Amino acid sequence: MRRSDREITDLGEILSIINDCKVIHLAMVDDGEPYLLPLNFGMEETDGRVTLYFHGAKEGKKYDLIRKDVRASFEMDCSHRLVLSEKEDGCQCTMEYESVIGQGTIEILSDAEKQKALNLLMKQYYPDRTENFVFRPEVVAMTEIFCLKVEHMTGKKRFKMS
Repeated sequence: MRRSDREITDLGEILSIINDCKVIHLAMVDDGEPYLLPLNFGMEETDGRVTLYFHGAKEGKKYDLIRKDVRASFEMDCSHRLVLSEKEDGCQCTMEYESVIGQGTIEILSDAEKQKALNLLMKQYYPDRTENFVFRPEVVAMTEIFCLKVEHMTGKKRFKMS
């Protein structure tokens, strides 16, 4: 990372940013070209290993790509604030943010793993809820769940000092 002063290496701080983000951008390989899509997600950390969970219809381009190549990269960002200051010698502008990027491999989950993964997805958006969510079985049956086992990730933040 070019700006090591902005790099975040502490897992706890990276997890905090992940918890604050609402959308992840997942990049997969499409015949040598990047294929990028925004997704809702859930997250689980166990013994320092992060797994990200996603859901969708049972068919589509992303599943075709997963069957060809399980490698993927991701990016998420939050805490955006445009900082503008006007000075005699011209306007200065910067953006405050926090972000996480990483790589890993994708796995499609079994039906037995769906309930746990769906609860982790919902927990991302309802963090204060303590009980599990109830999902209609006919909807769950029509839903595909996959996860990204994160092999490497790093965080970055930029906040303008006053």
